[in-house]
Parts: sequence; structure tokens; C-alpha cells
Amino acid sequence: MTSLNSLRRMWKGVCNRPIIELFDADPERQDRFSAEVDGLLFDYSKINLDGEGLNSLIALVHESRLSEKIEGMFRGDRINTTENRPALHTALRCSDEAEIFIDEVDAAGEARQTLERMEELVANVRSGHLAPASGGRFTDVVNIGIGGSDLGPAMAVEALAPYADGPSVHFASNVDGAQINGILQNLDPATTMLVVASKSFRTIETLINAGTARDWIEAGVGKSGIRERVIGVSNNIVAAEAFGVDPNLVFGFGDWVGGRFSVWGPVGLSLMMAIGPLHFRSFLDGARSMDSHFRTAPADRNIPILLGLTGILHNQICGYGSRAILPYDQRLAKLPAYLQQLEMESNGKSVTLDGKPVREHTAPVIWGEPGTNGQHAFHQMLHQGTRIVPCEFLVAAVGHEPELAHHHDILVANCLAQAQSLMEGNAPMGRQNVTDRHKKCNGNRPSTMLAYRKLTPYVLGQIIALYEHRVFVEGAILDINSFDQWGVEIGKQFATKLLGCVSRGEEPVGADGSTKMLLEFIRRERRDERERCSTSNA
Repeated sequence: MTSLNSLRRMWKGVCNRPIIELFDADPERQDRFSAEVDGLLFDYSKINLDGEGLNSLIALVHESRLSEKIEGMFRGDRINTTENRPALHTALRCSDEAEIFIDEVDAAGEARQTLERMEELVANVRSGHLAPASGGRFTDVVNIGIGGSDLGPAMAVEALAPYADGPSVHFASNVDGAQINGILQNLDPATTMLVVASKSFRTIETLINAGTARDWIEAGVGKSGIRERVIGVSNNIVAAEAFGVDPNLVFGFGDWVGGRFSVWGPVGLSLMMAIGPLHFRSFLDGARSMDSHFRTAPADRNIPILLGLTGILHNQICGYGSRAILPYDQRLAKLPAYLQQLEMESNGKSVTLDGKPVREHTAPVIWGEPGTNGQHAFHQMLHQGTRIVPCEFLVAAVGHEPELAHHHDILVANCLAQAQSLMEGNAPMGRQNVTDRHKKCNGNRPSTMLAYRKLTPYVLGQIIALYEHRVFVEGAILDINSFDQWGVEIGKQFATKLLGCVSRGEEPVGADGSTKMLLEFIRRERRDERERCSTSNA
């Protein structure tokens, strides 16, 4: 791209420029390099970018025809070209008046009808109107899914814990039996509901966990109790019914919703169970507000576009290959993992839309931890390491514990201090001895800050939608498909081939020497374990 190349040339001339000097040169820099909308403040003034550089980044927006692509997404164009599908997750949260037709079906209207069904079910469970036939109320919900069917709702349930006044919600995703066993052993099958989330109802990890949980319910309350306790989130009603789900308790969604974008619909059912329909509606309202901003705000004031452009600057222009997500909000502890899937599964691609090899690195490595924990773990590397890692801070002005406001004061002070010290480093110390050099932090490390009043359902909706649109911006500029995930499938295919070798001792066909050696090791250790158990039981 012409603008990308010009930005690289520009960057070579200013890459060592102290960011702090940009503030000295422009007393109003913090206002020019920030944007605020609907209670969210995005500050990107602490990155190595001046007005000329910003204009060149904005040129990328026009060069990539981003505005046309944005409207195509919201309109329902088949922008997921490899699967010939729209990417219409925004329809799950659009206004009551909206109509979006896909193959003569109103996707928005269909989503609203499903939402109303979800609300009716959840209201009945939370009120006790829908209760176990054996008596009492449902006290716990176990969400069984993986990937987008787990990361989104699990993150959101934890983030919105202050609003949770319904059944306790638990999440099982890993096929490792330790997780599902650790959850179920502390619950009562008589008062537990299962939400089995799998669009195809064929995801092996989900079906194995769901089968274990179903057997646990049957052992506790009998087979007749399964149909009132298992909810299906799937488009495969036949498979869900065969599993034991009442068809009236199956909630589907269009193939125009990708898993990692699906928390707004039936995949968010467990979240609605926890926080209730009204708060869930507020969550959708926040996302819809961000959708409107994304569609209408000019590029230089458009927060998703600006966030996407900072990602392009740091990854594709500066060559910083990873990005740290640092929420100074303990309830957003799962946000880095959620964004890891959102960004890396969406934009971890190696060919352009027309199938040609990409000329740029695509998705960065996403990682992070909540502050202040990270300060006592990896912030040492952020300040003094040889690799520069752009940091993205998130912080609330107000916490949910007014009686512990002094805790929040310390949290906020640390967040602001980390961003400031990453940029400024240590003051010059004149002639330095060896110890001084060990203490020196050079600074000039870029960061952005997303600040908001308080982590509410509305604000969480804004934040998630913001990052969804950021991924779209980066993918559009790089000319890649952000909505397929073929790289996820290859490992599943190999696992299917190897399962018989692991479970039944079949010989691996076409496997490499390393895989054969590891299989033999596992078989040997299993034989030895069985012999030890036999000896100890004798």
C-alpha cells in the first residue's frame, strides 16, 4: 500500500523521537490526540505520532475504502467471502425498528424474536416460575462451550458480577476432565441447569463435557429430569434433541454470526441468567451506541478507527509484534484472553481476500493481565526489555465498592503512573556508574488509555463492540478476511485421526516419528499405571 510505505519511510526518520517532546511542542496535544464519545475517553497521545503521521494513517482509511466496507458489513453483504456469508453480529443488537434482509429473511427481526424467547425463559427461571419438578429452584447454571461459546460469556459474567442476582453461572470449556469434574462435584444436579453451546452441535470438546454433565444429572435425578435441565444453543435442532434437549429449549442463530462475535445472542444466555434481561438489554444498548459511532463519526474522531490505526502503526509500521492488554479493573481479568481470540483468530491470516500472499505481518500476539498484578510480573520487561510492547490500558473512574474507595484510588494512580513512566522513563542522571545503568529506564514506550466512569453492562457493551470494530478496521486495511478461521480446523482434523490411536491402541497411519514415539510413551505409562493400580488393589 502506498500509504503504508510512506508511513514506514516517515517512521524511520522519527522512530527515536521522544514522545514527551511532542507534548512540549504542542500544549494541546492531549486534546488533539484523544476522542470521547458517550462516556468513553480514548487517549492515544502517548504514542510516537504527530499530525503528519496521523494524516498518513487516515489516508489508509480512504485508500482501503473503509467507509464502504463498514456499510457493507452493517448492510449484510457477504463479506466473509470464503464461506459466502455476511458477518452480521451487529444485527443481534440493532434497534427494534431495523430490518436487514438476508436471502429474503429479516435477520434483525429474527434476532429480536430469539432475544424475546431468551428473556421469557430467563425470567421464568429467575422468578422460580420454571423450577425443578422435584421442588425448589434452579440455583446454578453450567455453560458448556468452547472458544467463542465460552470466552465471551465467561468474560462478561465475571465483568458484570456486581449486577449478578440470578443463578450462579459456571463455565466448562476444556476437554480436560479436571475442569468439568471440579465444577460438578460442588453442585447439586437437582438444582442445576446446563447450557450446551455449539452452533453445529458437533464440537467434540463441548459434546464430551456435555455428555459427562448429562450423565451426572441422570445419576442424580433420573433420565426424566434431563429435558427440563438442559438448554441448547445451536442451529442443529435435530442433534440437540437427540442429545436430550427439548426442542423448545433450543436457541439458534444465523450462520452470519461468527463464534467470537456471538455473545450478543443466544451464546449470551448464561450472562442473561446471571444479570437478568434488563441489564442484558443495557449491554446490547452499549454495543449499539458504539455501532452508531463507528458508522457516523469522522475518521479522526472515530474511536474504533483510531484504535485500529494505532494497531496498524505499531504492528505493521513500527514492527512491534505483540500487544499488551492491561485492564486496571479486576473484573476484566478475562478480557485479554477474550481479545486474544478476537484479534488472533480474526486477523491471523496469511493471504489477502483475493488469495495472494500478504505483504505484511497480520495479527500481533495479544496478551496481558489485570493491573496491578502485572506490575509485579512482566512490567519489568515492558520498562527495560529489549522488545518494545505497545500497552493498552483500561481504567474506570469509579469502582463498585464505595467503602473501599481508597483501594480504587491506588489502582487508578498506578494505572496513570505506568502509562506516564513508560513514556517518560527516568530523568537523566549525568555520569552513570554501573548500578545507575541497571536502574535506567529509557522510556519512549507507547501506550493508549481507555477510560470510563464505571464498568456497567452498558459500558461493557461499548468496550466489546469497540474492539470488534477495531479488528474489522485492521482487517480492512490489510485486505484480509477477518471472519473465517480455517486454521482452527486443521488441528481438529489431525485430532480425529489420532483419537483411535490414543483410546484404542490403533497404529497411526502416516504419522511422523515424533508422534509415534509420544504415542508409545503414553501407552507405556498407561500400562504401568494400570499395573500399579492392580497391585495396590490386590
